[in-house]
Amino acid sequence: MWIELSRGKTAVLRPTAGRARVAFQGELGAYSQGAVYAFFGKVDVVPLPTLQRVFASLSEPPGGQVDFAVVPIENSVAGSVGETFDLLFSSDVRIVGETSIPVRHCLMIHRDAGPEGITKVMSHPQGLAQCREYLDAHHRGWEQVPAYDTAGSAKMIRDRAMKDTAAIASELACEIYGMTLLARGVEDDHSNATRFVVIARADAPGETAPTGDDKTSVIFTTSHAAGSLVRALGCLSSRGISLARVESRPIRGRSWEYSFYVDFYGHMKDKKCAEGLEELGRDTLQLKVLGSYPRAV
Repeated sequence: MWIELSRGKTAVLRPTAGRARVAFQGELGAYSQGAVYAFFGKVDVVPLPTLQRVFASLSEPPGGQVDFAVVPIENSVAGSVGETFDLLFSSDVRIVGETSIPVRHCLMIHRDAGPEGITKVMSHPQGLAQCREYLDAHHRGWEQVPAYDTAGSAKMIRDRAMKDTAAIASELACEIYGMTLLARGVEDDHSNATRFVVIARADAPGETAPTGDDKTSVIFTTSHAAGSLVRALGCLSSRGISLARVESRPIRGRSWEYSFYVDFYGHMKDKKCAEGLEELGRDTLQLKVLGSYPRAV
């Protein structure tokens, strides 16, 4: 049995027996974990090292699988997460929700260290890049050390007792790893935010019902004929359906061929959306409807 869990404008399906288990990419304390809590509230989280492992976790055999996964799809500063688009195209999953969280970088050190002894700062390369102005203004002499993960840099400093190194990560990571917080909001662009989508197995029971303020995501491929993309998008725009996003991605193993990821406003059960999708299916080589879900962004 599955029930609908509503949080603000969002609504998702979750198991009635026990708390949902939700996978995300990264170490405990990653921004993706914050996105899980923003969407579901407190649930059992399953951190995994790669996005590929996160997608695969949805299809593991009974007893080991997760109920949902939360994956990043775009950042307001860095742009699209190409690997997520590719895995949505190749995996047997559907989108059941979305959320967006601000990226608020924090500067932290080992709990037994003092700021006067710091000579290095560690984070994911994007974390370092997003705090470059702050570091240049306040800590120009520190060596910048790239790490595999923002939260992972805090974990590494704790585990290895690196008292000469600071980390740039989330405040959640600071709490989890018992670090000393030196500064909040050290990102250069305070509008920095990441949008995440919530995915489930394609055959998971239940689906979100229309709310009147929904978004639908699809992926399709077209022929190489002139105007094929325009005609495909016209299946939606001609019915007054507003497009929220159009993204092209190269198709793996097929040089110079592309798939197109499209978000549009409306639910697949709405009459005009259903008709548009039916026509889109006829006018494209391949169409994958990823799902309809309450709009949050």
